[in-house]
Amino acid sequence: MPHRAFFWFILPSALAMLLFIALPIASVILQSVHIEHPKVMTEVETCGPFNCTTELRVDTEATAELRKAQPLGKFIGLETYLNRNHLAFDVLKVQWQERDGFFSFVRGLYNLPFYKALTFTVAYTFIVTPLVILLGFCIAVAVNAIPKILRGSVIFVSLLPMIVTPLIGSLVLFWMVDANGVLGSAIQRLFDDPNLSLKASPFLTWIMLFVYGVWHSAPFAFVVFYAGLQTVPQDTLESAMIDGASRWERIRYVVLPHLAPLVTFVALIQLMDNFRVFEPIVGFNASASATSLSWIIFNDLFGQQQLFGSAAATSMLTILGVCILLMPVLVRTWRQYKVVQ
Repeated sequence: MPHRAFFWFILPSALAMLLFIALPIASVILQSVHIEHPKVMTEVETCGPFNCTTELRVDTEATAELRKAQPLGKFIGLETYLNRNHLAFDVLKVQWQERDGFFSFVRGLYNLPFYKALTFTVAYTFIVTPLVILLGFCIAVAVNAIPKILRGSVIFVSLLPMIVTPLIGSLVLFWMVDANGVLGSAIQRLFDDPNLSLKASPFLTWIMLFVYGVWHSAPFAFVVFYAGLQTVPQDTLESAMIDGASRWERIRYVVLPHLAPLVTFVALIQLMDNFRVFEPIVGFNASASATSLSWIIFNDLFGQQQLFGSAAATSMLTILGVCILLMPVLVRTWRQYKVVQ
């Protein structure tokens, strides 16, 4: 393709990436090294019939002028990244020096808000992602093996979790596990404990969030793998059957190698989505037992105080975490591409 034709071909995509990816990330980086201006306080003396009192009040005009002069806020460099609500290196250093064993250090680490959210985020990502891939592949193989007359209805039922809005799906499961819900009341009767509540236990709350994540994301993996199964060479499968290969051997040595690129694709998508888990925590109202990096960003932006600098810093750390997670998969894919070339 001539260079001029290639330039005009790639220009719309390049402009879109610049406007909707590069510039927003640059603005977030810029905001992350600033903090909000403190409110300007002034002493106001109020005199009554008997005495005078002095009190501090917010000077709205001075505060507005300060914010107008420096709209991004006060420049503080990397202090937001290093404070107690984020990486907290100083706190970690003190805890490491005063530790009473490794597990006590880990407990202290979990008490820090950023590392608490990071723990759940990483656990959710590395538990839900492989289960989604495995369950989606199993469903695809099962659906591909049933008679064609039944496949349409089975595929429709299998896709329902993906059709349901994530927030609505999490709310439905939240109501089901309630003490008065179907699952909640059934578990109470099973264990003969009327006070048993899935919502009261952080561990069970995590399990519920993991189950919901697998339930909601498995249809996507199923669709991808089912489409890939339609492209498996039938000649190779028939040759394997003639050679006496069992069903498991055909899947292992013929189907799985053929679907390997799709497994990589699903893994990439799921790693990015699961590391940004947010809707289930809101839907389950589980922020007391489980918080994620995305939930921290939401809380900074829409909590009691709007902490734009803190939200921007957490956003950049989340992007960095996604890049670290994707790096091994991308490097492996690049090496395979070089071998093919």
